[in-house]
Amino acid sequence: MNGIRVFGKRMVLVAIVMFLAGCSLPALPDAGKIYVDRWAEVKGSDKDVSEILAAFNRAEDALHARDLDGLMSLYSEQYRYHGLSKSDLRKIWEEMFAGYDNLASTHTFSRIHVGGSAKQPTADISCTGSLWGLSKETGKRVFIDSWFYEIHHVVYEDGTWRIRGHAGEDTKSLPFGTSPHPFF
Repeated sequence: MNGIRVFGKRMVLVAIVMFLAGCSLPALPDAGKIYVDRWAEVKGSDKDVSEILAAFNRAEDALHARDLDGLMSLYSEQYRYHGLSKSDLRKIWEEMFAGYDNLASTHTFSRIHVGGSAKQPTADISCTGSLWGLSKETGKRVFIDSWFYEIHHVVYEDGTWRIRGHAGEDTKSLPFGTSPHPFF
């Protein structure tokens, strides 16, 4: 009988700890953060990696502040992906801001490889993440986009890291059932 009481008390304690831990942690899908996975493969100087993370964090801050110009500063003037240019992305983000409040994204980097030349540094970043927002139409939190091991091609341009494009064939049309991931 004592063993059952001790077991029961332990289970209650475990449940309380689990409840408290669950309440204190942000929901990962729309945490609004940039993470480097603890198992990430990182090849590059600490300075370059820190500057890359800072660029993505500035974009996330701009997203939260609804600062379209700040958000667009993450993209290179030479941005190209599936027929989309930087000006096309600006229109997409304008539509996002028009249709949603409280936009947030989560990015988990599993690979960061800095390369290129000293004159023109580049990096490829494998990223898994999601984009969420509060629909102005329904008032509900909605899932907008997700990506799994998307590769962001970034370039050091005008003193900061910027997205130039993403991995994948650059075509004007995509196969049925697929869509490009233009977001950061």
